[in-house]
Amino acid sequence: MVGPALDTGPSLGRSVMRMSADRILTSHSGSLPRPDELIEANRAREAGATADEQRFQEQLRSAVLEVVRRQQTFGIDVPGDGEFGKSMGHRVNYRAWWSYSFNRLSGLDLGGPGLYDAPPKRARPGEIVLTSPADRRDRTEFPEVYGDPDGGVYTGPRAEHWPICVGPISYKGQEAIQADIAHFKAALKACGIEEGFMTSVAPGSAARLANLYYKTDEELLFAYADALREEYKAIVDAGLILQLDDPAMADNWDMINPEPTVEDYKRFSMVRVEALNHAIKGLPQDRIRFHLCWGSWHGPHATDIPLRDIVDVMLAVNAQAYSFEAGNVRHEHEWTVWEDAALPDDKFILPGVVSHATNVVEHPELVAQRILRFINILGRERVVASTDCGLGGRVHPRIAWAKLDALNQGAALASRKLWGK
Repeated sequence: MVGPALDTGPSLGRSVMRMSADRILTSHSGSLPRPDELIEANRAREAGATADEQRFQEQLRSAVLEVVRRQQTFGIDVPGDGEFGKSMGHRVNYRAWWSYSFNRLSGLDLGGPGLYDAPPKRARPGEIVLTSPADRRDRTEFPEVYGDPDGGVYTGPRAEHWPICVGPISYKGQEAIQADIAHFKAALKACGIEEGFMTSVAPGSAARLANLYYKTDEELLFAYADALREEYKAIVDAGLILQLDDPAMADNWDMINPEPTVEDYKRFSMVRVEALNHAIKGLPQDRIRFHLCWGSWHGPHATDIPLRDIVDVMLAVNAQAYSFEAGNVRHEHEWTVWEDAALPDDKFILPGVVSHATNVVEHPELVAQRILRFINILGRERVVASTDCGLGGRVHPRIAWAKLDALNQGAALASRKLWGK
């Protein structure tokens, strides 16, 4: 692979993440709309077309610079790289946050059956197993909706094949992650921005694959933790904020059929937290934030587990900040959870106050109201306004940027109410 120079330069100069010291800061959850030219280039690469790697990296570098500049224009204080280094070959795509990792790990056969072709599995009391995505309880409860191509839950073309673990898992994505880091740091420097974040998939979400090599799925999980640690460390060592993406913490609940007890589910989830904490052991906690969501597809989500049942599981992750959905009609009411949640005094949250779940662009006054709910409980310095989940691949690009504009305006309104400026 021919890529950019891998010198990522010095750290961006901050030892801890920025908090809302004199106004409400803004960020987002990661994925942003890719330019059509990059999507087409990714589509060709995914199809196996021979490409000029140097030219592709130059195209990617230019696209990352543009998306960072645009975030700056829209008032995003802590920008990301839009996850542009995570290949998305279609404008509608809900899997790039996870599927990017397939080519960065050894031990996988990438030609396994499609994700929705796996047979269903049944859990028993005290024995949790994940069923196939096609057998999710939300899907089985609303089969007419999920079976209707015009039902509003389209998630883009399905991958024909999905990986299977057939050998020892190890990390081989060194050049890819260093290229991502180099592109992003160059963009931050060009824009004069001192802090940015980069996402990476958590072991508990990434290791949900068929396992033909390890004796148990728990062994596979910890093998993933050991392998992905290299990516986590590279991001932190480069002076960037590491965001760990782990929707599985919440949406695994919907993949257990029949529904388990909350106690059994929390025990199952805590093993995955242990694996994640193992993967980040020794890395500076104040450079790490954690993202939880209930899966970003536009379905009913009637079978989502309540935040109250898993907030303590989320807070067991050794991170400095926690990002979660709070701006959609299924989870907005859960701001009250923070009246009782034991958030340590030195940590903060990034609640979603605009959402990927609707094409309706939130009114800035509503955004401000959502922000203030959390501030009234936790204090103004411990809230950074964010999005529910990634916007790229989930809503139209024009809507995505309008939502970030509403986020910025809402944060400014809240700031004026709190600081008088």
